[in-house]
Amino acid sequence: MTTTPHWPLERILFALAGTVTLLSVLLAAVVSPWFLILTAFVGVNQLTYVTLRACPASLLLKKLGVTPQCRW
Repeated sequence: MTTTPHWPLERILFALAGTVTLLSVLLAAVVSPWFLILTAFVGVNQLTYVTLRACPASLLLKKLGVTPQCRW
């Protein structure tokens, strides 16, 4: 029996944050340093998730049916 891999919410959030951070650093280097604001936005969202157990991305992913691995 083959099962499809299922990524938990935390893993998706970590991958999303890393991707957006790398993209914003690349854009800051090539286009404009103002893209570093996007990096700061990622950091604020990570702190929000840690302190409040939710951020905009986690709320959207939960509505899409992604389940968290951590049980707070």
